[in-house]
Amino acid sequence: MGNTKKPEPLERNYLSYLRLERGLSKNSLDAYSRDISKLTSFLAAKNKTFETAKTIELQQFIKVLSETGLERSSIARIISSVRGFYKFLLVERILDFDPTESLELKTPRRQPPEILTVSEIETILSKPDVTTKKGVRDKAILEFLYATGARVSELTDLTVSQLFLNDGLVRLFGKGKKERLVPIGKMAIKLLNEYINKVRPLFIKHGKMTDVVFLNQERGTGLSRMAIWNIIQEYTKAAKIEKQITPHTFRHSFATHLLEGGADLRIVQELLGHADISTTEIYTHIDRSYLLEVHRRFHPRG
Repeated sequence: MGNTKKPEPLERNYLSYLRLERGLSKNSLDAYSRDISKLTSFLAAKNKTFETAKTIELQQFIKVLSETGLERSSIARIISSVRGFYKFLLVERILDFDPTESLELKTPRRQPPEILTVSEIETILSKPDVTTKKGVRDKAILEFLYATGARVSELTDLTVSQLFLNDGLVRLFGKGKKERLVPIGKMAIKLLNEYINKVRPLFIKHGKMTDVVFLNQERGTGLSRMAIWNIIQEYTKAAKIEKQITPHTFRHSFATHLLEGGADLRIVQELLGHADISTTEIYTHIDRSYLLEVHRRFHPRG
């Protein structure tokens, strides 16, 4: 869902208006472009356009943004961008109604997070076709999410230099760029090695060298949150699992399965990056070999 292609004509007209009439900076224009491109991609998947989309489709768009784990403040900004765009379409007489009038960011009741059983996880992980390049990449993504409990943003931002596969570790940067070391586990290491050594080089396009681990097969650029969400939906559906699964479900399941296996709560908090600690404190409070051993002992695919 990233802004990796040229804006559509209506988007270009709107961005020109913002630049010429409102004098917005390049950074602001880029932000508007990214926000509207997210909606473009979502509507295209539903065979809809800006002109044919109704409020219900836009509300579904907001719901999906929330399910991908995007921050509430970021979703609010996207809603604002989309509203501004539709106001422009009204002024230009491209539309005669505003589907964003009743658009809102609903606050759901707090409920226990959806958790997958170990059996359900195993079923989902078995669905990618590893005889294909896409299948190898997708299985590596799923294995990585479950092995590390990483947030979706930590997955999409992951670079090759953060992986220490020989040591069985990955360096993740969480909220506020807080850094933590997390064990990966042998199953995920095997898939990552296969993807990085055999498949990823085939995805890199000439002149677009990147350190990002998980790449789009056609464009050679990093995957977006929405792309990860779609991958998970694809294999959840193939596994015939009816639960509402998001990338965050793998994180919740990771933590729950470790705790159910007997792992110490403090260790799980460290693995999830919930504690407000620096890199030094990671080495001070948790010995690396102990952290590895806990992961091996208690994680189902360690």
